Amino acid sequence: MRTALVTGAERGLGLETARALLGRGFAVVLGVFDVAEGERALGELAPFGAVHSVRLDVRDDRSIDEAFIQVAERHAALDVLVNNAGITDTASAAEVTRDQLERIFQVNAFGPALVTKAALPLLRKSSSARIVNVSSGGGSLARASAFAGSGLPALPILAYAASKTALNMITVQTDLMLRADPHLRHIKVNAASPGTSATHVSGFQGQPPAEGARVIAQLATLGDDGPSGGFFELDGPLPW
Repeated sequence: MRTALVTGAERGLGLETARALLGRGFAVVLGVFDVAEGERALGELAPFGAVHSVRLDVRDDRSIDEAFIQVAERHAALDVLVNNAGITDTASAAEVTRDQLERIFQVNAFGPALVTKAALPLLRKSSSARIVNVSSGGGSLARASAFAGSGLPALPILAYAASKTALNMITVQTDLMLRADPHLRHIKVNAASPGTSATHVSGFQGQPPAEGARVIAQLATLGDDGPSGGFFELDGPLPW
């Protein structure tokens, strides 16, 4: 049975991505920050397949290392890593603080980079591993530039948008590293834009999280002829 790990899996997009992957026959590891919420999610998902949880705080190197020790004790390989954990804040360029920038980048950019690094030994053991970094259309420089010329008021999401732009570059740099290593070329990595989903991050505005999880699950289950190093929404590629 193929195995997937989803970070931030206790609610929202992470929970629905885990549900979608269970439906596709994966054993799923829920990487959870909130243990109580993780137990609730585990109870909700248990009837649908093989699922268990590990405590995983993407801001904490020790937590990351301990989580992957636990995963390795139960699974010989990891076939899918979904870097979903994320937070947001609302502040414009005139309002943003160092604390906001550091807090959001720790989760949305540094976390995925370091979780991926920790996962590589297990991903390497899979015959066709996939990494999905859950980004946002708000992290697209091309879209932001087009918005800037639209005459519409700027959205106060500087720290969040910048962190997702950084995650997009992390995706590209990870792909370049994988392609250059003959032992890792079987691993594909892509960034997903799930759209605005009704989760904690969006203030519960937008589409059902299950709809946003569709593109994540698609990228997690790409065939060997699928793309790597790209940025995708459900309808196709997005401009960087």
